[in-house]
Amino acid sequence: MTPQLSDYSTLVFDCDGVVLDSNRIKTEAFRIAAQPWGAAAAGALVAHHVANGGISRHLKFAHFLDAILPEHAPGAVPGRDGPGLEELLSAYAQSVRAGLMSCAVAEGLEALRAATPDAHWLIVSGGDQAELREIFAARGLDGLFDGGIFGSPDSKDTILTREQAGGRIEAPALFLGDSRYDHEAASAAGLDFIFVSGWSEFHGWQEYCANREIRSIESASQILNIQE
Repeated sequence: MTPQLSDYSTLVFDCDGVVLDSNRIKTEAFRIAAQPWGAAAAGALVAHHVANGGISRHLKFAHFLDAILPEHAPGAVPGRDGPGLEELLSAYAQSVRAGLMSCAVAEGLEALRAATPDAHWLIVSGGDQAELREIFAARGLDGLFDGGIFGSPDSKDTILTREQAGGRIEAPALFLGDSRYDHEAASAAGLDFIFVSGWSEFHGWQEYCANREIRSIESASQILNIQE
């Protein structure tokens, strides 16, 4: 029997691609930040980013410096021949902020919140935690997420484990995500999972969900239609 929405004590939301239409903004921000290293290196970083949705920018830029640059710019020294980690992170953050302030917000969140008055809502994102809290407050969204807004540098696995131990994620709980990592993190933590497809950059999500019998919806508010 499929759980009804009212059965859940906790709803956990990924941010990018679920609450905010921000996946493309962040993809382009990775390209812009890495562009000083050349188009090939920047393109390789973008491909790595898209293939690893939900992972923090810190890990992606570290991978860029450790694994991508030696292939695409052999002999180059980060910080001397091009931006190092802190410069990459700063350039990325500058590109992202304006987009996060203006991108679309998922429709129907207020109605969904009204339909789940007793459930705790949390954001668990790969985005920078301080940045997320600032953006959500500025856009008047923070009040929806009474359970907290969490992000990197902690991983989603770490956040879910910590918040479960602290009692802020109570079972039964549902995770709404748009990436492979979202599903893997939710499963490892024992949360139910629904894939939100409308803004996802996960290529091949249809086959992934079909092979694992994962329910999918186009937008977060469609969970209002969950029935037995």
